[in-house]
This record gives sequence, C-alpha cells and structure tokens, in this order.
Amino acid sequence: MTQKHRFKVDKLIRDKLPEIMRKSGIEVFERVMEKDEYIKRVKDKLLEEVREVCSAESQKEIREELADLLEVMMAIASINNLTFEEVMQTAKNKKIEKGRFDCRSYNVFFEIE
Repeated sequence: MTQKHRFKVDKLIRDKLPEIMRKSGIEVFERVMEKDEYIKRVKDKLLEEVREVCSAESQKEIREELADLLEVMMAIASINNLTFEEVMQTAKNKKIEKGRFDCRSYNVFFEIE
C-alpha cells in the first residue's frame, strides 16, 4: 500500500501550475476564489514576493523574483482597472518630478521652523 503525503500550500498560485503539477503525477486540490478573497490573497502574494526579492542572492535569483513581483504588481493593477502602461507612465512621471534612487540618498532627518 502506497502512502500519500499531503502538503498544505494555502496561497495564490500561477494559473498553469495545477496543470503542470497534474502532468507530473501530483494530485492538486484548488478552488477559484471570490473577488474579495482574491484581492486579499494577491496582496499577500505581493509581500511574499517582496521577501523573496530581498532574500535573493544571485543575479539569476533576483531576476526570477523580480519577474514574479512584476507579475503580482500587474495583477493588482488589473484588479484596479489600471493597465501596465498607465503604471509605467506614472513611474516615468515620478522619475521626472522626483528622481530615481540611483544616488543612494538616505535621509537621516530634517529640520523645519
């Protein structure tokens, strides 16, 4: 008798993963979320991907994790009826108005009267 092992995932996954896993002989138990839960889970995924970017060490790992982060960001944009182009245009405008992060400026504090 073969023993089955169950692994709890409990998170948003990419659309094609259940099919890929089934093709490799893994039983997958997924469900389609309602919109409110999806919004919460995609935000959870955003935090997960940010943590993975922060812990990535090699250039390949960083590239892979940034790609995942970008995919989640595009999902959040879509939920909010924004296109990738709109988000990129806003980023461009902010770069022109406020600059980038290339100079490595770190604000320790400021004073005002």
